[in-house]
Amino acid sequence: MHRIPRVLAYMLATILSLCLLALVAAGGVYLVLSPQLPSVETLRDVRFQQPLRVFSADGELIGEFGEYRREPLRYEDVPERMRQAFIAAEDERFFTHYGVDPVGLARAVVYLARHREIGPGGSTITMQTARNFFLGREQTYLRKLNEILLSFQIERELSKEEILELYLNKIYLGQRAYGVGAAAQIYYGRSPSELTLAETAMIAGLPKSPSVANPISNPQRALQRRAYVLRRMLELDYITREEFAEASAAPITASLRRVRPGLHAPYVAEMARARAVELYGESAYVDGYRVVTTVDSRLQEAANAAVTGNLLAYDERHGYRGAEATYSLETYDAADAWDGLLREHPRFSSLLPALVLSVDDQAGTARIYLGAGEEKELTFQQMRWARPWLSQFSVGAEPERVSQVVSPGDLIRVRETEEGLRLAQVPDIQGTLVSLNPRTGAVVALVGGFDFRHSQFNRAAQALRQPGSAFKPFIYSAALERGFTPASIVNDAPVVFEDDALETTWRPENYSGRFYGPTRLREALAQSRNLVSIRVLRDVGARYTVSFLERFGFDSQRMPVDLSLALGSASVTPLELTAGYAVFANGGYRVEPHVVSHITNDRGEVVYRTVPTLACDACEELQETAGAIRPVAADESGGADVLDPRYRPAERTLDAANAYLMNSMMQDVIRTGTARAARALGRDDLAGKTGTTNDLHDAWFTGYNGTLVTSAWVGFDQARSMGRGETGSRAALPMWMDYMRVALDGVPSSPPPRPDGIVTVRIDPESGLVTGADNPRAIFETFHRDRVPERDSHADGRSGGGGRDADERTIF
Repeated sequence: MHRIPRVLAYMLATILSLCLLALVAAGGVYLVLSPQLPSVETLRDVRFQQPLRVFSADGELIGEFGEYRREPLRYEDVPERMRQAFIAAEDERFFTHYGVDPVGLARAVVYLARHREIGPGGSTITMQTARNFFLGREQTYLRKLNEILLSFQIERELSKEEILELYLNKIYLGQRAYGVGAAAQIYYGRSPSELTLAETAMIAGLPKSPSVANPISNPQRALQRRAYVLRRMLELDYITREEFAEASAAPITASLRRVRPGLHAPYVAEMARARAVELYGESAYVDGYRVVTTVDSRLQEAANAAVTGNLLAYDERHGYRGAEATYSLETYDAADAWDGLLREHPRFSSLLPALVLSVDDQAGTARIYLGAGEEKELTFQQMRWARPWLSQFSVGAEPERVSQVVSPGDLIRVRETEEGLRLAQVPDIQGTLVSLNPRTGAVVALVGGFDFRHSQFNRAAQALRQPGSAFKPFIYSAALERGFTPASIVNDAPVVFEDDALETTWRPENYSGRFYGPTRLREALAQSRNLVSIRVLRDVGARYTVSFLERFGFDSQRMPVDLSLALGSASVTPLELTAGYAVFANGGYRVEPHVVSHITNDRGEVVYRTVPTLACDACEELQETAGAIRPVAADESGGADVLDPRYRPAERTLDAANAYLMNSMMQDVIRTGTARAARALGRDDLAGKTGTTNDLHDAWFTGYNGTLVTSAWVGFDQARSMGRGETGSRAALPMWMDYMRVALDGVPSSPPPRPDGIVTVRIDPESGLVTGADNPRAIFETFHRDRVPERDSHADGRSGGGGRDADERTIF
């Protein structure tokens, strides 16, 4: 009778001893591991890895860089149905346990006893949060113990809502999506609050196998996981049976949604990315920086259309080079095979790849395949332009039927127009357009080439090209500085130079091959007379001129110190040339071109701001503090206010009278000269200069008014002739006009203010001298009051300039 109680006593003592040993062991483990655990306090100030994003000045997304896609959400911004779905799938007792679920842990212990390895089960949302933020995914006893201890700490220091918010923003959900915000965008293109119950359950089922069981890579396994989540939600009374049935029957609607920028400006995005990496290194890709550029989305879209349209127009003028490839339709005889062929020819700009399936000359059509089962007809009228390319200088006869242009099996390009599809081809030619605010240097639009995917080389900022006659205004500005006037007479006549710097005999000529005799400087610039420019540079001096060019921001080390400089033989980028013209446009101030406005961190705080130069006549008060203002990164600010909105006063590098006279002369380029076509814009405040280099390798037009200065360039990357007649007026000016027509729409005329000391008098156009109102040939000319010519029709004629006596009026 007394033995049973004694056995029970032994058993009880044994159990108590084991419990005590377990507690001692747990305490020992805690004492050993606790000091090595990371501080949970860091979770209160966690920074999620987010991609670098680039935006236009008006908030349009331009580009995104980085492997991590994440859209962090606050707890209250996560829909309740989404929270319930994850709790049902991952941790139904989340709001009642203290970090470790005893039931789940017991299930894990049983698995360990049976299989002698760590298995699934037992991981609460808190434990997963501890693992995701602090630990790796290796299956070891030590990691599991650390996970449990960290979970207890997290539960002590954070609320359940804070823990769930961290989890839902951190968890990996496949396809580069981290967190439910990014997953909703990537799989469905919507925010979590806009998802259906079936879509929500699909996302909640992803944590177990996000890479191999997501609806993109394995739809069947994803459906199984969705069914599990919906069943658990029903069992926990989160949804009704009707909702369960409806969601269970719903088809898969997920598809991979790539980030689609709201504004197409890839060259700008790349410039912004490079600047961010220069400032922050590789962390720029994961720390959630947002780079806001100076680009205006309306102007950028106009620039995109102008470059694309004009390069395609040039390409059509020079004939059709034939299909990109030709395939046997006997070998590739089904839509799946055709789709595979099209994938090998990605879309470039607006040009879609298409496969010709059949040709009907009698109907005058070709049936083409555009992918994804879509077939269309291309009419003969839509390919009539396609005269065969023979050489850069000639094309063949106009085609008379469809079969002379395309054949079945041809892989061609088409583009959408207002008249429907049109045959096209990827241009060999390249072009660029860059536009900036002449008062601040802010780049408002930039296109670096026909298509970024086709070529990532940014011609606007990186291509060193000869500007040709577009460089003449800088030569003429130097001449004005040395005493020339717009009325100075220079002889346009044949000349031969034995130039030591060139080490050869040089016989320059005008583009037309003709000579025009004594010519006023204004007329010479308007008509782009080469021989006048050479004589002017010879008189002013090449060395002086090269030094003078630094006032416009040009690198004197890249300037040839010889007479070829008069014809634009220097090497400049389109961006540099545009910034140089900005000095004329703003009245004589040198501004610094820039693309980045400011950068914010993942909290929206400004950590970097470009402080631009400002061209203004009333900046004396700013000048006093200019030395203390500069672009500054937050980590080097030393207490400086990075939000300081002030500008740095731009340095005046050109006399206001010089800038005004050059503007007046370049207005004549548009009124009466080589850019007369620009009169079609119907504005009275435009000025600029065409440029064409030797053998028609480069075509330019740079022009401006008081609010915008823009350069357009066309040419081949590997310099060669563009073909007969492809001058700046034909190849580049239309691009500039197409852009400025949109950019200046609704913008009031902004003629430059007339500076002090400028006067207008009548002159005789043949002599350049002051004349009276009774002279029937008299025209008005503008001068600085100190350089008005004499009123003497019998003077010994040569115009003043560079080292000549003031009464000389003509250079021969």
